[in-house]
Amino acid sequence: MRYNKIRKMDISNGPGVRVSIFVQGCTFNCKNCFNPETHNFDGGEEFTEETINKVLKLCENEYIEGLSILGGEPMHPKNLQGTTLLAKKFKEKFPNKTLWAWTGYLFESYVKDKEIVNYLDVLVDGQYVDDLRNPLLKWKGSSNQRVIDIPKTLKEKEIVLFEK
Repeated sequence: MRYNKIRKMDISNGPGVRVSIFVQGCTFNCKNCFNPETHNFDGGEEFTEETINKVLKLCENEYIEGLSILGGEPMHPKNLQGTTLLAKKFKEKFPNKTLWAWTGYLFESYVKDKEIVNYLDVLVDGQYVDDLRNPLLKWKGSSNQRVIDIPKTLKEKEIVLFEK
């Protein structure tokens, strides 16, 4: 896996001040994607144990509310092992901080059976659709996307949207 960038203080991808990592590689190529530089799987930098340690170190700051994993496509088969490992280590070290992820895949058709779900607090799912773009939406770019409360969804066995 490769990653494009790490933001050590991000206020736009989830609640509060967060650390965000943008993984490299996506096959969706949504029209007017806000991150087209992340589409090429060969771009960015190699994701290593050192990368994980760097992200975890940044998350140690008390003002950091959580970690956000975006892309590119974190749930793509080429990226899923790395994002799952990062998610697992993050939740082991910071069980009281929140973990958010974004994916173009739908929860019920692809993500729900993946190990990473065990570590996520919120998943924003669905591909960005430019014709449904709405800049007033919180944490998503188009109205077809969903902000899903993962623990509640797993408990209820149906999609429960995040409310805060």
